Amino acid sequence: MKNGQMDKPIPKKEKNLRMLKSVGKIIACIAVLGAVIIVIIEISRARISEESLSFATIDKGTIETTISASGNVLSSSELMINAPISSRIIDVFCKNGDSITAGTRLLQLDIREAETEYQKLLDEKEIRQQQLLQQRLNDETYLANMQTNIEISQMEFNRLQSELLNERHLDSIGSGTADKVRQAEMAVQTARLRLEQQREQLKNDKEIKASNVKVQELEFAIFTKKLEEMKRTFDDARILSPRKAILTHINEQIGAQVGSGTQIAIISDLDHYIVKAQISDVMSEYVSPGKKVLVKVGTEKLEGRIGTVSPKSTNGSIQFEVRLSQDNHKKLRPGLRTDVYIMNSIHDDVLRIRNASYYVGAGTYNLFVRNENNELIRRKVILGSSNFDHVEVVEGLAQGEEGVISDVSEFSYKEKIK
Repeated sequence: MKNGQMDKPIPKKEKNLRMLKSVGKIIACIAVLGAVIIVIIEISRARISEESLSFATIDKGTIETTISASGNVLSSSELMINAPISSRIIDVFCKNGDSITAGTRLLQLDIREAETEYQKLLDEKEIRQQQLLQQRLNDETYLANMQTNIEISQMEFNRLQSELLNERHLDSIGSGTADKVRQAEMAVQTARLRLEQQREQLKNDKEIKASNVKVQELEFAIFTKKLEEMKRTFDDARILSPRKAILTHINEQIGAQVGSGTQIAIISDLDHYIVKAQISDVMSEYVSPGKKVLVKVGTEKLEGRIGTVSPKSTNGSIQFEVRLSQDNHKKLRPGLRTDVYIMNSIHDDVLRIRNASYYVGAGTYNLFVRNENNELIRRKVILGSSNFDHVEVVEGLAQGEEGVISDVSEFSYKEKIK
């Protein structure tokens, strides 16, 4: 109540208008606050710590371009160990990945049957040896008897010749007869033929006996070799490692039946390695035996040359072998994955930038370049061929400029970064 008069009520329309104005002010304040927040976020997002970046200065020099491939380190030689007999595994002494030395026992096969068979063959060898000795003695006795008979026949022949001479002498002085001379001559002729026959028979029998003995000796030698082979097989059934190596595979199933010749283990050389590499078959023209390559093993770069190249493509890739100059480098390990760089061509006096993960092949890139105000400006750059260390700059960068080679993909939409 004012001046003795009552206050007039505020119209409803005016109340609604005041309320709308209040709500509008609140909304405007919220919008301004939101805009400020967005600006702050955008400003903060467009800034980055210099310490978190890697820069590379564009320079001029030579690039020996390479073609990239992937590879795996393998032992330069692998030896497959096969079961020497059909048997079953009764014990396993090593496991996959073990480093082993020469003579290390890998597993044990059941060799009881082999032992029994070997003992039988030893007994048979003794029998054959005695039979051969007996045959030699019999032959020597037989030939000695024949030689004695020939000597007796020779003496008989000599006696008859003397008698013939006597009869001829008696006949010449009239004391003998021509008939006795003829009888003596017949006896001498008969004795001569008998003696010649015995000598020829001795010669033939010697050859036959010698041939029979030789056959028996050959059969015995074959049997002995068979026995020695079985002895080696018997020894091999112990399954020992023939050299220092790493065990890359072994049949660990105790009780498993294995046939003769079945692979039961694989060992790999620990001292020397090769790299098995593969590359897309569209790049096969760059892969040929003798070409120089670099193999990246951790931070090390090892030189090598391409050896054998697979003549066929498998799943879109060509496989080839790399022979390393330092195939016994301390960082080489079986199964280690490596990057392989095939040397392709040499480009002299070209702009280049250091190679890093940003480079995935020749083409156009958006790289950030630092300007004089220490700002990073996005620039379209064309990059060409590369090698392990450098990438050729075809267009978009000048000598002396610094480009960012670390990952800044979160700012890829920005034109400028503080």
